[in-house]
Amino acid sequence: MKRLSGKAALVTGAGQGVGQGIAYALAAEGARVAVTGRTLAKLETTVAEIGRRGGTALAVECDVKDAASLQRAVARTVEAFGGLQILVNNAQEVPLGTLEQVDEAAFAAGWESGPLATFRLMKLAYPHLKKNGGSIVNLGSPAAKRWDMSGYGAYGAVKEAIRQLSRAAACEWGKDGIRTNVLMPLADSPAMAWWTRERPAEAAAFVATVPMQRVGACEADIGRFVATLCSDDCAYINGQSIAADGGQAFLG
Repeated sequence: MKRLSGKAALVTGAGQGVGQGIAYALAAEGARVAVTGRTLAKLETTVAEIGRRGGTALAVECDVKDAASLQRAVARTVEAFGGLQILVNNAQEVPLGTLEQVDEAAFAAGWESGPLATFRLMKLAYPHLKKNGGSIVNLGSPAAKRWDMSGYGAYGAVKEAIRQLSRAAACEWGKDGIRTNVLMPLADSPAMAWWTRERPAEAAAFVATVPMQRVGACEADIGRFVATLCSDDCAYINGQSIAADGGQAFLG
């Protein structure tokens, strides 16, 4: 029997990159997956691939910066699958640049799509997760643990806010059978491709500091770990921040 059989999951930003890889891996372990994002065509591609592999998925258009859209996404997931046991908050707009370069609109978008959306979705999912126990995985970033935060202050700020919300949820909801953890991935996502293209020297220098000397694959390295984290194999793992980055970040 697959490790996530009978469970329903909602993954934000699942039309591409890390979110898509996570959706594929959850479905491969038997979960029924609601894939959400702003671009329906991308979501339908994810759903079609999951179906081709024999899994079950639902495409749900959703703007994580809109509270009503989040509410509809959770309602559609529960209506379609009869419940919700796994929530993955992956979608994030990235406010990248020095403090002088990042304007208030970009920082607000990072806040609204990151910690505020995470806060809202966790609260919307809570009553459903509480029914039979469940798992929340929120996406942080190793970029928030750089020794030199020049150019990453705004991005690091919103990602670290997510970590604090996650720790609070782990402590407050653990008694309800809900586990909350943070994953900090380094993956070959569209964001990584953009960074490599726009800042090739910086990206190459960073990858050279990864002990395993490679960037992780969205499904094989990141998605499969999330599937494991959401399974009973990790039933006692709660409130942790875990870097899936080939050993680059030091969280001590």
